[in-house]
Amino acid sequence: MPSAFARSLRRNATGIERILWDVLRNRRLNGLKFRRQVPLGPYVADFACFDPKIIVEADGAQHAGSAHDQARDAWFRQRGFAVLRFWNHEVTTNPHAVLDRIVLTSTQLPRRIKDSPSPGA
Repeated sequence: MPSAFARSLRRNATGIERILWDVLRNRRLNGLKFRRQVPLGPYVADFACFDPKIIVEADGAQHAGSAHDQARDAWFRQRGFAVLRFWNHEVTTNPHAVLDRIVLTSTQLPRRIKDSPSPGA
């Protein structure tokens, strides 16, 4: 069951995931609403924003050249998500560049148009 697996991943987040979550949670990064360890189809994304559609993945050395990760990324992209992968050392040594890239990507993607309330409501 993906949701039970996702809950387990949230409880056992890596140090790098905790660092990213501290910045991404509660719309702290440019007002973007991220969720963590989000089940999407057969996969669980480290972080997902649905407006605009962005997946953020924090990768350790075990992910280098992973065919599984390439398949995941393709699956997410087929569903309209931009996929941003960051090496763990990027998050720790240059966090501002990581966050700048997320914000820049968000400005280049379409947003859902929100209905404005009617004047008499």
